[in-house]
Amino acid sequence: MNYISTTLKKPGFWLAVVATLLALVVVGLGAWTRLVHAGLGCPDWPGCYGFLTVPETTAEIFIAEQRFPDAPVEVAKGWPEMIHRYVAGSLLLLVAGLAVSAFRHRKRQGQPFKLPMLILGLVIVQAMFGMWTVTLKLWPQVVTAHLLGGFATLTLLALLTVRLSGHWQPVRGLFSNQFEPRRLAAVALLVVIVQITLGGWTSSNYAALACPDLPTCQGQMWPPMDFSEGFDVTQAIGPNYLGGQLDNDARVAIHMAHRIGAIIVTLIIGYLAIAGLVRGGGMRTVYSFVLAALAAQITLGLSNIIYYLPLHVAVAHNLGGALLLISLVLLNYRLRFERADSR
Repeated sequence: MNYISTTLKKPGFWLAVVATLLALVVVGLGAWTRLVHAGLGCPDWPGCYGFLTVPETTAEIFIAEQRFPDAPVEVAKGWPEMIHRYVAGSLLLLVAGLAVSAFRHRKRQGQPFKLPMLILGLVIVQAMFGMWTVTLKLWPQVVTAHLLGGFATLTLLALLTVRLSGHWQPVRGLFSNQFEPRRLAAVALLVVIVQITLGGWTSSNYAALACPDLPTCQGQMWPPMDFSEGFDVTQAIGPNYLGGQLDNDARVAIHMAHRIGAIIVTLIIGYLAIAGLVRGGGMRTVYSFVLAALAAQITLGLSNIIYYLPLHVAVAHNLGGALLLISLVLLNYRLRFERADSR
């Protein structure tokens, strides 16, 4: 087995660092835009009422409302949407730069090529989902897919940064007979992806406050729920989904599914991280990252309910989910270098 020994940074490393940080900002801005109900702050795309910025003067507002008579101008909602678009556009340029760098140095040993190209394609698809989010009036399926795409973009950029850093070292320790983490880490990653999807579905259907109490929901351990409506992915395209279209029982079903998912995630990842730390070896830092991200997510999730979804906590909860996903992707990638127990 070949081990990586170089510590030289590869071309594009610092660009990848900046792109990763900017992607984190984009994810946070996306959550902020959604949470302040500004997803339709501009009824068109990529401009805003046909302007490059949010119309603010009396003359601009008059023209805008002539163009879109069914969408009165709300400046306070237009700016979050446009800021999100500006920053996302800047990210596209950085990712394009990474793709160019990868192409120029594609013959260099150890230089990632497919991953930067994949990220570029993903960001382009994300731009399309951003457009559909507006044109389809916050259709939950598109909003959830857009959120997942944002998380995927950020996570892959973080992985690319690690690969370009030149400091990635394989783990040379042996598996114990009691704890073989690779399969469990893969399961944990899958469970987190499902949970993030549930979180996106909860947010896009405005079900975050369907259960305002803990540990019960509306005073009951198992309140009336309508899972068939709550998870009906054939919702019609056309209605304005700002504020949600589902009945209370459907929103409760979505919220409770997200709570149950949180318990499953906690049990699986908690065991994985703690067992990994007990096992020791060269993976303590990665397992600590996973455990810290999990603890932060649990705290933020509970705070959302206890304090009735404060904006800063809700945005942090979105970012925490992204960091938990990143930690598990890095753990799975690092575990690829583990050697099986010798016989």
